[in-house]
Amino acid sequence: MSAEIDALIDIVVTGKIKEAKAATQKCLDAGIGAKAVVFDGLSKAMEIVGEKYAAKQYFLPQVLLSANTLYQGLNLVLPLLAGDGGKTKGTVVLGVVEGDVHDIGKNIVKAMLTGLGLTIHDMGKDVPIKDMLQKAKDEKAQIIAESTLMTPTLAGMKDMENLLKEEGLKGKIFTMIGGGATSKEFANQIGADGWTYDAVEASHFAAKLLGI
Repeated sequence: MSAEIDALIDIVVTGKIKEAKAATQKCLDAGIGAKAVVFDGLSKAMEIVGEKYAAKQYFLPQVLLSANTLYQGLNLVLPLLAGDGGKTKGTVVLGVVEGDVHDIGKNIVKAMLTGLGLTIHDMGKDVPIKDMLQKAKDEKAQIIAESTLMTPTLAGMKDMENLLKEEGLKGKIFTMIGGGATSKEFANQIGADGWTYDAVEASHFAAKLLGI
């Protein structure tokens, strides 16, 4: 590992948001390819953040800060990936289901999944199920990840499973659900491919689904 990559990892893990772009550029200037910057640097940093979060050494504010720091570097390096022979490891459509506007958890999941080297299409909050499914079809996504903190909006997640079955896409597009109103039992009941407790678990489950 180069000194530049080590410095970038440290900046993301410690959430030094103002230093992230310069550190990323330094890696590129040192001749490190875009793919290596993403996977050996930025992705590795979010893996460490995830471990700290799982071990209760980091809490929500630190994870969000690291996530925002990660995006500073990613915004610079992702446009270069195509020219670096880099391919993403999979595509995920992510959103908070219609009727719910709580998106902090979704934003952390986005950072963790981006750190895995996946292409994330973040549709935001209060997203109609049909829009999420259409986006997944348009982008040829392998996973739709939905979240909600509110019980009344759980019905949307069930609708997603029904729509996938109707269109013959069940098993071709995987579904992951999460959020305070959800549970493993509910995921089993509606036929979702998986439920995860938090963002760390979500990244592990997505990696398992995609075989990475």
